[in-house]
Amino acid sequence: MLQISYIRENKEKVIEALNKRGFKELGKIDELIALDEQKRSLQSESDNLAAQANAAAREIGELMRQGKRDEAEVVKQSSVNFKEQIKSFAEQLNKLEEDFQDLLVTIPNLPHDSVPAGLTAEDNEVVLQYGDEPDLQQEALPHWELAVKYGIIDFETGTKISGAGFPLYKGKGAKLQRALINFFLDEADKAGYYEIQPPIVINEASGFGTGQLPDKEGQMYYIGEDNLYLIPTAEVPVTNIYRDTIVQEESFPIKHCAYTPCFRREAGSYGAHVRGLNRLHQFDKVELVQIVHPARSYDTLEEMSSYVQTLLQKLGLKYRVLRLCGGDMGFTSALTYDMEVWSAAQKRWLEVSSVSNFETYQSNRLKVRFKGENGKMQLAHTLNGSALALPRIVAAILENFQTDKGVAIPDVLRPYTRFDFID
Repeated sequence: MLQISYIRENKEKVIEALNKRGFKELGKIDELIALDEQKRSLQSESDNLAAQANAAAREIGELMRQGKRDEAEVVKQSSVNFKEQIKSFAEQLNKLEEDFQDLLVTIPNLPHDSVPAGLTAEDNEVVLQYGDEPDLQQEALPHWELAVKYGIIDFETGTKISGAGFPLYKGKGAKLQRALINFFLDEADKAGYYEIQPPIVINEASGFGTGQLPDKEGQMYYIGEDNLYLIPTAEVPVTNIYRDTIVQEESFPIKHCAYTPCFRREAGSYGAHVRGLNRLHQFDKVELVQIVHPARSYDTLEEMSSYVQTLLQKLGLKYRVLRLCGGDMGFTSALTYDMEVWSAAQKRWLEVSSVSNFETYQSNRLKVRFKGENGKMQLAHTLNGSALALPRIVAAILENFQTDKGVAIPDVLRPYTRFDFID
């Protein structure tokens, strides 16, 4: 979440940045500042009253030591209401703080200066495009038909077992999944990421820490009896490792990777754009998380973007990189790059990764701090990125590498699959 000191001192800049996002509730900024002023004023009154109470207590003690009981009693009677007044101030402050926090968490992160203005995906900026169009036969099939043809993904049985959006991978389809996971983890290890295997359920504090709660509770699977949530991404449990932690500056950058299944309730409506593997309720993903010094976070973002691109290049997939506009970014992000692969049979781009810098938005919620210059406590910057999400990568491989012999496996995956074709 944003820091009130920054909002208070940069009100017009904050409003301008939120306008870039298309944020409509700008009146909340004035409400926040007003609540903050009330809190500070009331806290000052409470502190003054506490100081008077302490001074009275010292005076009573001194008078009693001098044997001046009558005078001590007079002072005691004059300060008899201090305790109740201080309690009343505390109750008012708690209520103000609750109202303040409830309002503050509804304000999204401020977009970086380089974020283009805009409200929809059409306003995103294409940063670069890489790779050639696959040369496919005229009768090339979409991946959902290839999956049935080769018996590698069973959508109907997955629906019978769980519901729509929960595919059942079989045979070479399951082995391709496992090959991609291991390839992505091995590549992350080579790039200096420390592997984590986190829980796949989280509590409310973890969801709040990375910004999924209260913004996205309707998009997460909730386990009511235990008050837990299935994770939407490994970003949540991995980043929460450092909740309420003071990290050492010399430990930067902290680099973690993790493979987990991911769960999303909002799998979408009907149509080709959500058909097959295009949008699912459950999918596998390897996630990258970094916690870094604020001075290095945007260099780190570019490095993470470049790293994800190397994976796509090694897989031989045509892709493009988008810088998301203000209105298309996630609630917690300051700057996001999306990577999209070209789906040759569907003739459309499929998002396979988002790489984001959250600056201090998450770390302020999580209280991830470090001692900077002169021992002053500072908030770290957090970043994360998909490297990579499997469903649309699988879809692109099936479609882009289909031949009259079957689907050719990209060279880098063959040591993992131990077969060259899906046929």
